Amino acid sequence: MSTALVPYFEGPLQQMRELERQLLAQDIEVELAKPPPKACCAGGCGCGSKLQLMVHEEDVPRVAKLMQAEWLAAVEREGTGGLVSLGTPVAEGAEPPCPACGFVGPLQSGACGDCGLQLE
Repeated sequence: MSTALVPYFEGPLQQMRELERQLLAQDIEVELAKPPPKACCAGGCGCGSKLQLMVHEEDVPRVAKLMQAEWLAAVEREGTGGLVSLGTPVAEGAEPPCPACGFVGPLQSGACGDCGLQLE
């Protein structure tokens, strides 16, 4: 028995159609729906029209796994794969590694103490 449809992602029509195609190819049932109106859209705020991608609640982990794999593949294509590590736990109170160089240490004026990447 399928669970209720839940909104997973919201975006422009073309992007949602492409995501719909990708997920259907993976045998994940999806629907596109009009999102609920936002407070800013009462009259000519300039927001572009968007759609919500709806998936069955039970498929959310599968969709997340596919999206993560796609993102990691993009990172590899860009040649920055050695710099990205997902799911690496950071002990409470410890400094997280810099996403650019992996340096672990306190920030210096909001930047990495090794490579200077501005993080704050």
